[in-house]
Amino acid sequence: MIKRDFLVGVMLAAATMGLNGFEAQALLAEESTATGASTEMQIKPGEQTENFFSIPQPAEGRPEKLPYLLYTPSDYVAGQGAPMLLFLHGLGESGDGNFKQIAVHGPPKRVAKEGKEFPFVIVSPQSPHPGKERELVVASWKVDELMALLDHVEEHLTIDTSRVYVSGLSMGGFGTWRLAATHPERFAAAVPVCGGGKTEWADELAKLPIWAFHGGKDTVVETRESEEMVAAIQRAGGDVKLTIYPEAGHDSWTATYANPEVYAWLMRHQLQQ
Repeated sequence: MIKRDFLVGVMLAAATMGLNGFEAQALLAEESTATGASTEMQIKPGEQTENFFSIPQPAEGRPEKLPYLLYTPSDYVAGQGAPMLLFLHGLGESGDGNFKQIAVHGPPKRVAKEGKEFPFVIVSPQSPHPGKERELVVASWKVDELMALLDHVEEHLTIDTSRVYVSGLSMGGFGTWRLAATHPERFAAAVPVCGGGKTEWADELAKLPIWAFHGGKDTVVETRESEEMVAAIQRAGGDVKLTIYPEAGHDSWTATYANPEVYAWLMRHQLQQ
């Protein structure tokens, strides 16, 4: 009740000040700490902003705040649902708030360094560095933290929840497979790049369209990791395809995220509500 009364008060204040829908929503984001919500959120259409998300119940040894970049499309209008893409980086981009590091690869790089515009809200969190042991790296992205972050963004932006997508590279590719397998009901499609997972997840992964990518000469994460996942999903009757770049090593992400067809393919998929 207290939170609802606060929100009503903010909206009344916004109306009194003559704010439009977007400005009122931004005001709510700025005042979120007064309700016990996570953190302030910087919403600037056409730009990529630096933010921290306060994790509701951080696990032991995990940080209390998750850094993330937030890109909002230039034509974003509050009240009109925008698609959303969750992007998960690789091991080399791990950190505790080095935002430039998040934008080294993938969609956040294309926004920051190329001025590329996307039709999605793009949420690009930063994982703390997990260490170098494989079992720690492949499990670095925590499902509960990522789902809480998505919930947080959906509370402050108008998101078309039937068009939420996930993609990631290397360590983020592993995170993409895991997240899609754990919450297939949440994502309209997934694009894991040079990652891997467990073939026993196939029945869950068969519930959503997946387009996987890998380098044919990858010696960091072997190509068979994607091949085995795709074969298992095909046996389960899923809608899945795999693109292998025959001459590429571990970097199969540059070509993937530079390909406009990848984003067009995502946008062609929508959850059936």
